[in-house]
Amino acid sequence: MTEESRPAFAAERRERILELVRANGSMSLRDLAAKVRASEVTVRRDVRAMEAEGLLDRRRGGAALPGRMGHEQSYAGKSGQCAAEKAAIAAVAARLVRPGDAVTIGPGSTAEAFARALLGHGDLTVVTNSLRVADVLAGAMGIEVVMTGGTLYAPTRALVGTAAEESLAGLRVNRAFLSGNGVSADRGLSTPNPAVASVDRALSACAEETIVLADHTKVGADTMVPTVAPEEIAHLVTDSSADPEVLMTLEETGALVHVTVVAGERGQ
Repeated sequence: MTEESRPAFAAERRERILELVRANGSMSLRDLAAKVRASEVTVRRDVRAMEAEGLLDRRRGGAALPGRMGHEQSYAGKSGQCAAEKAAIAAVAARLVRPGDAVTIGPGSTAEAFARALLGHGDLTVVTNSLRVADVLAGAMGIEVVMTGGTLYAPTRALVGTAAEESLAGLRVNRAFLSGNGVSADRGLSTPNPAVASVDRALSACAEETIVLADHTKVGADTMVPTVAPEEIAHLVTDSSADPEVLMTLEETGALVHVTVVAGERGQ
């Protein structure tokens, strides 16, 4: 490659990086590097340069569009991302549920995958504010579904507001399963919307322990409103593409980290 061609190649690579982040909202450096067929060091340098131009925001281990801290992506958009990883995370998380348990489940596409993994579990009570979770479990043998009240928040298909929070007050369950939009050792679990965050806190507060379900794109990311403090996360279930350094910092806060391998990665 000549010196003259290098800037053009870098420009093309950065344009592709921007396209990928725009399509997904945020992406890890590892995923970006794989997509543009460059090293993580090169992509990190690209992201740093693009941040200086105001095109991207750097996140620990990844990149996001500017202003994503308070942005909630559509449910349809999130459902198509990391589907295999979410299914693997859900399968591992389902092993943490015991017969006779009462659990709370928050909203989100990972939580919906978790609900599917619970099908076949008997003697279980599920309290949720997620319409998608309730729909998955509706009619499941041996599973009683209790929904909160509240006002529908369309981007997450969740019930929020005072009625939702009040319906959770005084309840006591074994475990809370929450996803959110980011999880870090500094701020714990977080989400872009204050109303969703308030109900997530209530779902966690009535549980003996809180389990966070987060694919690798959320690990190390921060969004606007914290919901569960780092020291209150008993378990984190994620996939093998998560940044190991971030996972170590989360373990140091007391979380037991479960790393699942996606089916297609086994045997490689």
